[in-house]
Parts: sequence; C-alpha cells; structure tokens
Amino acid sequence: MKAMILAAGLGKRMRPLTDHCPKPLLPVAGKPLIVHHLERLKRAGITEVVINVSYRSEQIMAALGDGSAYQLRIHWSHETTPLETGGGIQKALPLLGDAPFMLINGDVWCDYLPTDTALKKDDLAHLVLVNNPDHHRTGDFALDHGRVTSHGLPRLTFAGISLLHPALLVNEPPGAFALAPLLKQAMADNRVSGEHFAGHWVDVGTPERLTALEHHLMQLRER
Repeated sequence: MKAMILAAGLGKRMRPLTDHCPKPLLPVAGKPLIVHHLERLKRAGITEVVINVSYRSEQIMAALGDGSAYQLRIHWSHETTPLETGGGIQKALPLLGDAPFMLINGDVWCDYLPTDTALKKDDLAHLVLVNNPDHHRTGDFALDHGRVTSHGLPRLTFAGISLLHPALLVNEPPGAFALAPLLKQAMADNRVSGEHFAGHWVDVGTPERLTALEHHLMQLRER
C-alpha cells in the first residue's frame, strides 16, 4: 500500500511561524512535523509516499529529497495553486495507482495508523475518528457498528487519517474541490467504514497547539 501526505496548504493559522517556513517543516520534538509521519509510515511497512506541495514547495522538496534518508521513496505532486483536499488527491492519482492508499493530513499528529486490511471490499473509505478536541466540540461524523454516518450521536472528529479507494475521486472533473462532500455521499451509500482511536491526537493548526505538542512529546522522552 502507498500513502499520501497532504502538505500543500498555506498554513495561514500558523502565522507568523509559516511566513518563512512551510507548516510541514515546522519542528516539533527535534524534527519537522512531516518527518514524524514519514517515520511512522516506514514503521508500518509502507515504502512509497506521495506528497502534494504548493506553498514554499521548493523548501519541502529540498528538505526531504527522494525519501532515501527515511528508507522511503517519495513522489512529489506539485500544485501551482492549492487544489483543496479533493483536487490535490485527484491530481496525485497517477502516482498512487489503482489500489487503495493511506491518506494523512500533514498538519495532524497521531501515533496510530490503520492497517491496510481495514478497508473492506466495496467500501470507498475507512476513517479514523477521535474524541472531539476543545476547539471542535461538535465533531464531524458518527460511528454506528463500524459504519460512518453524517448524522447520529455521539459525534466524533475525523482525525485526518484514512484509507481511500481511488474510485472515490477518479470521476471528478479536474481542479480544486473538497473531499468532504464525496465522503458524505459515500456514507449515504453505506460505503464508508471507520474506527474510534482514543489515544493522543493533535490538530496542529495553531502555534499554541504546536507548543502543547512539543511539551507533550518532550515529557514522553523524559519518562
């Protein structure tokens, strides 16, 4: 299985930290945030990773290169202007191939990845859901006996970690578009499974959350 890391965002909420450094390269616990993802993917047995880039793409590509430093092979999908989540994934499909792949938002931190067997036959997506953080208390979706729905209780938050089948996006017209509407339609068709991860997860969307994650990881090191 291949993986894709979404790293094309502008990082506006992280300013001024991202005025001169793209968000994926912001350091946390001694290494860039995106390197935590690469190392975790390698430990999970994944060897090929597609990364989409746009804002300060040259810095990210220069820092990570071909991935050999992490015992991975990195393929780059460059976007002249950000294509949103859906459009960015669709543009990268020729690099990802026809098989299901793992998708990770570059601006989250989580010490968990789903197994490649989690996406069942005929499903288009498998989502990792987490407890609602303070900044998103209403959640995104509900989980009902392993199936993800747009409605229902209790609500959980999408972790930004999933397994996707290319068929979810392959027929969409090229350009910028969001992923969420496609997922919701697949949920309505009962083609999205999910799981609840109750461990540590962070949406690293603000300087304050980045600092909190830094403290958390450094405390773990000291134990």
